[in-house]
Amino acid sequence: MRFKAAANLTWQSAVLIAIAFAAMGLRPGQVSGFSMEPRIAPDEYVLINALAYRLGTPQRGDIVAFRHERSAPEVYLKRVIGVPGDRVSIQRGIVRLNGAILAEPYVRFHDSRSAPHVIVPPLDYYVLGDNRANSDDSRSWGFVPARALIGRAVFAVWPPAHIGVLR
Repeated sequence: MRFKAAANLTWQSAVLIAIAFAAMGLRPGQVSGFSMEPRIAPDEYVLINALAYRLGTPQRGDIVAFRHERSAPEVYLKRVIGVPGDRVSIQRGIVRLNGAILAEPYVRFHDSRSAPHVIVPPLDYYVLGDNRANSDDSRSWGFVPARALIGRAVFAVWPPAHIGVLR
């Protein structure tokens, strides 16, 4: 009997946790690509705060979840590099933001691609994957409109070795 009661408590706890996450606007998502490595790996599960951008705006460095116009069913995770009004340019893999070289300690896999100088329009964002050598991002398809944002990726929940706050 004790084992059964403990199992019920675990099931009930799981339901309560799921309800709490839903109430806070947190939704799980499984990562399928390599573009955010090494911080976020393929098959990893993350929590996305779906209320984050209803209550505020994306900030540089946020990892955002969004749907891109060219592939509506897929959800992408990328890092915000430029916010409205920012000047962004990339020369041989070096990102310049508003004229200064951007410090990017989260990028381990660099590449040498360049991208033209752009000014981020109002209500748009310039996003890049952390794995620059294996990322389809604003360098290829341009800006992400605010209306396409689903939320902010805030926490890695699986596998256990990657559990933690996403920065």
